[in-house]
Amino acid sequence: MKSSKKEGKRTSKVAIIGAGFVGSTAAYALLIDGAASEIALIDVNREKAEGEAMDLQHSLQFRPGTKITFGDSYSLCKDAEIVVMCAGAHSKPGETRLDLVERNSAILKNIIPNIVGHNKNCIILVVANPLDVLTYLTLKYSQLPKHKVFGSGTILDTARFRYLLGQHFGVSPQSVHAYILGEHGDSSFPVWSAANIAGVKLQDFKGYSRKAMDDIVIKTKKAAYEIVARKGATYYAIALGITRIVKAILTDSNSVLALSTYIEEYHGVSDVCLSVPCIVNRNGIKEQIVMPLNATEKKQLRKSANVIKGIIKGCAVC
Repeated sequence: MKSSKKEGKRTSKVAIIGAGFVGSTAAYALLIDGAASEIALIDVNREKAEGEAMDLQHSLQFRPGTKITFGDSYSLCKDAEIVVMCAGAHSKPGETRLDLVERNSAILKNIIPNIVGHNKNCIILVVANPLDVLTYLTLKYSQLPKHKVFGSGTILDTARFRYLLGQHFGVSPQSVHAYILGEHGDSSFPVWSAANIAGVKLQDFKGYSRKAMDDIVIKTKKAAYEIVARKGATYYAIALGITRIVKAILTDSNSVLALSTYIEEYHGVSDVCLSVPCIVNRNGIKEQIVMPLNATEKKQLRKSANVIKGIIKGCAVC
């Protein structure tokens, strides 16, 4: 994907839309990381945004160097290199991510024009659910270049997957090379054909069994629901995932991350946003990496695409 010739001013400013569990925790994680020069918290509930900002500002004695601003005006998006879209309802116990589509699509339709009205050069990172549907709609509503609009995708699904595989095989999750791709949701799928530890395929490791691997996939997919049932929402891990993406952008690192991005002719799948491995730098998505999927994985990719396309087609406000 080619970057646009006109690039925005380099500010390292990050604006976060939505000061709820995910948005405020992401702001905290970004503050600790130190990559952002300014973190702006924007919420329709100005008092909530102010309270979160005050709490963060009081930590600057211990982690100086980042400006914290807040408000209910989208003018705070001005000069931001990255706008993180966290606003929206979150899943209740018993709900899937796709159950949120009508509510959050309506919220998004109002917010995106306000963002681009103040900043046409930013990268928009979508985090709210249903992630892939909202990423597609953000691209549609914003009219920004495709490489500058993407979602956090399956970065968290992949992290959960690698953690569980690491636990099973007795290695650090950082030493596990395996991806969950497709929808950030129930139709996601593992790329077993490329999964390895130190270049060794998982089936060649002691302790490997097909049943154990299938159980790990089930636990990966159910993880969010299990957490929501116990504590009401998930926010720690995704906040660190957001920080990882933001830092990859601001440091121009060309990191490879599983993100939800608009795909065209990716193993025959087009006109949908799904997670695939992407090279990320200061211009956004530099390139999509086409993984050599086997026949089963290609079928699963098509299934994910059809799920997302069906939701978009049936959405009253999309």
